[in-house]
Amino acid sequence: MEATEPGPPVCLRGPGRPWPPGLTAELVDGEAGVNVAVHARDATAVDLCLFSEDGLTETARLRLPGHTDGVWHGFVAGVPLGQRYGLRAEGPWRPLSGQHFNPARLLIDPWTCSLPGDVSHLAREVGYRWGSPLQADTTDNASRVPKSRLIDRDAERRAGAAVARAPHVAPGRMVLYEAHVKSLTALHPDVPEDLRGTYAGLASAAVTGHLRRLGVTTLCLLPVFRAIDERHLLDKGLHNHWGYNTLSYFVPEPRFATRSAREAGPGDDGVRAEFRQMVDRLHREGFEVVLDVVFNHTAEGDALGPTLCWRGLSNAAWYSLDSQGRHLNPSGCGNTFNMGDPAVVQLIMDSLRWWVQAYGVDGFRFDLAVALGRDPAAGGGFQSRAPLFAAIAQDPVLAGVRLIAEPWDLGTDGYRLGAFGPRWQEWNDQFRDTARAWWLGHGCTRGLIARRLAGSSDVFQPGGRGPTAGINLITAHDGFTLADLTSYRNKHNQANGEGNRDGHNHNLSANGGHEGPTAEAAILERRGRWRRALLATLLCAQGSPQLLAGDELGHSQQGNNNAYCQDNPITWLDWAGADRALTGFVAALVRLRQRYPGLRHPQWFRGTPGSSGWPDIEWRTASGGAPVVADWEQPDGRLLVCVITVGHCHKPPRERLMLVLHAGENDTEISLPEGQWRLALDSASGFVAADDEPEVAVTTGRWTVGPITTALLVRQLAGGETL
Repeated sequence: MEATEPGPPVCLRGPGRPWPPGLTAELVDGEAGVNVAVHARDATAVDLCLFSEDGLTETARLRLPGHTDGVWHGFVAGVPLGQRYGLRAEGPWRPLSGQHFNPARLLIDPWTCSLPGDVSHLAREVGYRWGSPLQADTTDNASRVPKSRLIDRDAERRAGAAVARAPHVAPGRMVLYEAHVKSLTALHPDVPEDLRGTYAGLASAAVTGHLRRLGVTTLCLLPVFRAIDERHLLDKGLHNHWGYNTLSYFVPEPRFATRSAREAGPGDDGVRAEFRQMVDRLHREGFEVVLDVVFNHTAEGDALGPTLCWRGLSNAAWYSLDSQGRHLNPSGCGNTFNMGDPAVVQLIMDSLRWWVQAYGVDGFRFDLAVALGRDPAAGGGFQSRAPLFAAIAQDPVLAGVRLIAEPWDLGTDGYRLGAFGPRWQEWNDQFRDTARAWWLGHGCTRGLIARRLAGSSDVFQPGGRGPTAGINLITAHDGFTLADLTSYRNKHNQANGEGNRDGHNHNLSANGGHEGPTAEAAILERRGRWRRALLATLLCAQGSPQLLAGDELGHSQQGNNNAYCQDNPITWLDWAGADRALTGFVAALVRLRQRYPGLRHPQWFRGTPGSSGWPDIEWRTASGGAPVVADWEQPDGRLLVCVITVGHCHKPPRERLMLVLHAGENDTEISLPEGQWRLALDSASGFVAADDEPEVAVTTGRWTVGPITTALLVRQLAGGETL
């Protein structure tokens, strides 16, 4: 988008309106200009500052004349598209009471949709004098702050409407793939060199072909909103690679755009276009696109952090504070948005709608989502019907998008798995921890693993939700990769510069007898069995499975379980060293899951006979009997057997599935139900029956399962066959 030709001189024409927020290009009485509306509840004045095209010279400073319910507003004529601008706010400087107004700080518009410019050192732009946090720094910092840029929002929405629609993925068929734009593509040998690490590279044929071979339906991207590095990382020469430190909630991160896109035009138009093209391409290739979003905190950190936007526009309104004006911190990142303030709710809602309408994305995974349900004015506890959740539930633009919660934060009573409402899915860490414990030798009972395998009804059913509400996972960006989970007992985060103090200590991991890399065949064999058994458990369990990008390749982060600041080959996927056999195994598992409806049943099992006469699920001991209480609660029991008999779409079942999870160290003989059974999956050997090949015949009567094995046996039913 090119800036318009110079027009009439900029002139403040009147109070304008307090809505919509930010700067909106419009015509008033035939005169072109912008309506300006700034949420700054406790400010005594707000100025709109206009800058030259290069952002270096302030060309006008206009005091907004209107003030309505905490919103400062005005109509300014003569402001063209492409105009660079910033804000300044006057008000009390009382850090001990939570107010940090400082008109010497140029502020970013919270609603800006375009923010070109350098942000590499913004974490140092504090509002106080260095070494004296109670004294305001009155030196103007405008030369060091990126300027917002006025764009045509309606044109952006029209461009978003042209993005190809996403495919419809039915409940039960979704297979999520969590990935980082740069890490996924930076070392891919088949991605053109100029596209590696970029949006365009992610949408390239090499990457989409890999995802299609895996059977992925839904791509969940780590944060792509414009973000900055924290000060402690700048001091160490590191970068926030993951991006959980948001600066702008409407602007795509330009570092993931190609050089040609970043250099296209005077602003960031090329970046926005490339992001939109990525979504369009992924949709056309058959994938949904979900964004990991960070609305629980901002890049401004605690009271000693930078003054960039919200802090300077009324810290006490935008953020949750205690009665002494100190930041409440359930996010663990220094600040937390005040979810009881209507402006905060409106900002988040506008951001969500923007990414749907202007870019065509299909859903959101909400980081530390419990923080979004905390209202300090209502005691600060989590509310499942908090204002933001109610707003999302009724919004027509968001009616069809995926909503995924990370159902915890670091605040009081912050673990709320199962507490989110209809339409929400939630990361199920109980599945993660139970599966790890079962396979890697930590304390676990049959009862625990059975609950997780059957969809965690104890968690999700009481709220009236189905098995697909749970997002099952073994690994995620936060923690060990699968390769490291089975190679390290302890974290090794020295590269992060925090003395290995950061990252989780409760990993439920194992190393097979040696910490880290080894050439010992017996240890490598054990590790391979663990990995395949864990992956098979994930993809044979009821619920919605999520894979971590790189696990199918055997990617290691050298034992680093908190690699957020490693923008290097520690996190970049090692495509050249990929375990091709493991990749093929994962792809075959996904096909197996899609082939058999009993592995992705969208309803809760009842354990009672269906139309076929067999129970929909039947739990068995090795001898073929029904488990008694002692069998369920035995802490060292490492054999779980169940038989699933369900139809699809109200049709009679076509097969019975016998799922075996054997984490023991020795061969175990089990009794088979009546009929002829065939082997469809043996994770120990890596065997998965292909779609066009018959399963391997087993026998009737008894069958021996080897150690560390997830197995699936299938009995085909003749038409109309019943018990």
